This record gives sequence, C-alpha cells and structure tokens, in this order.
Amino acid sequence: MKLTKKQLEEKVKVICYGEEKTYTRKKAIEFFRRGIICCDPDSSECERYINIYAHLMAGAMVAKDE
Repeated sequence: MKLTKKQLEEKVKVICYGEEKTYTRKKAIEFFRRGIICCDPDSSECERYINIYAHLMAGAMVAKDE
C-alpha cells in the first residue's frame, strides 16, 4: 500500500514496551525504520520495531509492538 501525503502527516499513536507516544506517521516510520536497521536482527527489540513499522505502513492509526 502506498501512503498518501495526507496519511504521512497524520498523527498516530505508537505503543512500544507499554509506553504510548504520538508522532506524525512520517516521523514514526523514519524512527522505527532506523531502529530496525540498527538493532540485532535476532532480538526481540527488532521484532517489536518490525511489528510497529508494519502497522504504520499498513495505515493503522495505532501501532503496537505485539
């Protein structure tokens, strides 16, 4: 799914390690993409970041690490 400019500027909630933060979708995508690249691919942290990134890219308004 290709995200529109409007979708990239939407405010989204991200829940990671039980902590909720609000970002623009674009900033969240950038942050979690960098996290995926920087962490150990076999770690639970990487899995959490991948889950959040997938939710964001799918257009979800709330992205969770589960």
